[in-house]
Amino acid sequence: MYAGLWAAILSSAFGGTAIVATRFLSGALDPITIGAFRFAGGFLVLMLLTVGQTKRWPARCDWAGVAGLGLLFFGLFPILFNAALIYTTAARGALALSTLPLLTMTAAALLRVEAMTIRRTAGVLLAVAGVALALASNLADAPAGAWRGDLIMIAAAGCMALYNVWSRPFVARSTAIAFAASGMGCGAAALCVLALATGRASALTGLTGPQWLALAYLAFVGGALVFYLWAFALGRTPPTLVAVSVAINPVTAGLLAVPMLGEALSENLLVGLVAVTAGIGIAAWRGGSKTPPQSC
Repeated sequence: MYAGLWAAILSSAFGGTAIVATRFLSGALDPITIGAFRFAGGFLVLMLLTVGQTKRWPARCDWAGVAGLGLLFFGLFPILFNAALIYTTAARGALALSTLPLLTMTAAALLRVEAMTIRRTAGVLLAVAGVALALASNLADAPAGAWRGDLIMIAAAGCMALYNVWSRPFVARSTAIAFAASGMGCGAAALCVLALATGRASALTGLTGPQWLALAYLAFVGGALVFYLWAFALGRTPPTLVAVSVAINPVTAGLLAVPMLGEALSENLLVGLVAVTAGIGIAAWRGGSKTPPQSC
């Protein structure tokens, strides 16, 4: 279980840097084009990593489920995620995304995938409180109408929560890299069709050197690495424990946003980081055993 938790923490840490890169590109590209490039590039990277290796790809009876989850997470989620960062700051967007543990815990309980315990609930609440404390000083420094971006990001977190809850049996019957690549390919294909059909992709020709570097970073790190680690974590760790690691996301976003975007950050960061770490530790303490994979 703990290997999965560490993978989720690393995924969330790199995910925070992807928020800053997306915010950097939001003035030059629309949400659909950013998502199409990020996940098409990530899909190609993951496919290259499978060359010459024997991977257990999803069984035919899982194809519909994997494709549906791919469209949810790699199609709808990035559109909402990227659209949110047009209206709000990287720090506020990351904070809104940190509602993911609460949404995942609620969805898992309602769908009877995972029990909602007092200890785990306390850990989730402490981690979210740590995020709010770490970013308290610059939450007010936002453009007019930032609340729209916050709400859109919460909707994106809802998509991710459902993906977390429903993914684990598919990963268990396949492999993390095969599951991530399969779903990412479905979502990327849908986004590429939309970007090309609507002419949005033409904006790529006007990008500067730094913007191309940001896109490349989103493909290699924000696409391939982040979501491979996330799928790896979901196959080994209960969904709420995976989701609570996203509290690391705003901290790395806030740190990187200072030099990259000129966003302010206060001395509350250290205290917030301690609270986030403590919350993850409380939620993960004496976690349950791994659920054996079931046939489809």
